[in-house]
Amino acid sequence: MDLSKLSEILKSEPKYRQQQVSQAVFIDLVTDWDEVKTLPQKLRTVLKNSCPLEIKAKIFHSQDQKTSKALITLNDGNKIETVLMRHEGDRHTVCVSSQVGCPLACTFCATGRLGLKRNLNADEIVEQVLLWNRVLKQIGEKERVTNVVYMGMGEPFLNYTNVLKSIRWLNDKQGFNIGARKISVSTSGIVPKIKKFAEEKMQVNLALSLHAPTDELRSSLMPINTHFPLQEVMSAIDYYIKKTNRKVMCEYLMIDGVNDSLEQAKQLAKLLKDKLVMVNLIAYNPTNAYRPAKAKNIKAFKDYLSQAGLEVSQRFTFGQDIKAACGQLALDN
Repeated sequence: MDLSKLSEILKSEPKYRQQQVSQAVFIDLVTDWDEVKTLPQKLRTVLKNSCPLEIKAKIFHSQDQKTSKALITLNDGNKIETVLMRHEGDRHTVCVSSQVGCPLACTFCATGRLGLKRNLNADEIVEQVLLWNRVLKQIGEKERVTNVVYMGMGEPFLNYTNVLKSIRWLNDKQGFNIGARKISVSTSGIVPKIKKFAEEKMQVNLALSLHAPTDELRSSLMPINTHFPLQEVMSAIDYYIKKTNRKVMCEYLMIDGVNDSLEQAKQLAKLLKDKLVMVNLIAYNPTNAYRPAKAKNIKAFKDYLSQAGLEVSQRFTFGQDIKAACGQLALDN
């Protein structure tokens, strides 16, 4: 779906056509322009030929039905994955991809082994959310997508312009109308873009993929740390917090024997001391030779951080059986 082309087509139409089209696409969730009887036949034909609504996707569901994954084939034949997570209380979170593959080569992430093929445009990011709204409608659920996290394939801040454009579309009251505070963007620590993001005057949440408390360990897990070491990343986080007064979520994968010791918990507490952050501990989802940290180690790690005065939570795994969990998106279904 090409939203930019859609806007071009509607430029020559009366202004109310834009509202009719937004209603049809984002609220009524039509999949064929012939369904939109409020539009004249001539315009429907133009839209059908120039801006088809089809999204080519294969859907996979976890055994517990809490997670679904879609493998989307883009117009150029490239493929991406996106995930829907169902939470208690009618909350539906979509994890969107921002790139085809990823250039960062983090050792714990299956996506990183794909390399980077290209950035997604804003339309291709937005259509991931549109797809899941259509799926929810098909299975008869009254609720729609309520939350969006940019934590799928790719590094969002290496596709900054398209990511920001897609956020504005998702937030648009005539479109998906998803509140800014229900949208989160995760970065591995692209320092210039963290600072730029702080200037956007958007109430979108920022998450930092941290995963290690020292430069030596983080560089071995995340090569990007050699370009933006922890001191620079933390300085950028401080700048972001000062400019926005918004809390930053620090994501920390718990990997057995790698970053889960009590000594590393102490180092992490020292690194994050007196910062407006919360730590989100995530048991590693197997993608290669690493193993998830033992439950007792995660508890001890969490308890130490909490006692040190940090806000800390533990994220529980969604969709591991369909390779939809954090770090597992690798187009191998």
